[in-house]
Amino acid sequence: MKNYKELIKNFTKKDYEENLVNLHIHTTYSDGSGRFDELVRQAKDLKAISITDHNTIQGYLENEIPDNVIPGVEFDVWTGYVFMHLLGYGIDVHSKALEPFLAKSKKETELDIIRIFAKRDIKKLIEAIHQAGGIAVIAHPACCWAISLDRFFKKLKSYGLDGVEVYYPYSRHRGIIKFHTVNAVKKAAEKHNLIMTGGTDLHHTFLNSLDGSLNTVIYTHFL
Repeated sequence: MKNYKELIKNFTKKDYEENLVNLHIHTTYSDGSGRFDELVRQAKDLKAISITDHNTIQGYLENEIPDNVIPGVEFDVWTGYVFMHLLGYGIDVHSKALEPFLAKSKKETELDIIRIFAKRDIKKLIEAIHQAGGIAVIAHPACCWAISLDRFFKKLKSYGLDGVEVYYPYSRHRGIIKFHTVNAVKKAAEKHNLIMTGGTDLHHTFLNSLDGSLNTVIYTHFL
């Protein structure tokens, strides 16, 4: 099995900004509109992608996975009073450790009103991701309503958090419902020595969709 942690650590800000690496993609297996196999085909010339459907790894079990695809998943979970999304990268999709945390129905992969009532335990979830050989990364943290990102990241790191999604466009509703700046996220990630990742949170049919692609204009605006 590849050392995905080292691979992800070596991706650069430029890789994410130029959309050579996209580690946050959704398909029809959750609430995306693009087919898993089609998005994988579109990414054949990219350095790496990760399809991170909500609470499910079914796409990986039913499709052929090329070398440039990093197995991933995005879980809904509460940490105290903070509702957040936790990305698991480099996981063994056949690991029994993940089974208790996976969706039991399609609705648990796509409907916000159901997903927000997730009862996953954050400590046990991070432990399960590690048991499955993966790393745990907090998604779009500027949207987390934690009073202090510094204290929040410190707590999550004590639970085993490996990384933070720093290179993220904050488009659509996430560009409005933000509680922290991207600069604050980056500084807190650096302070706690967390891996910095990125992705577009793509929910559309094409990897280069205008509202789902990372680009310098978006980053300049939010940094």
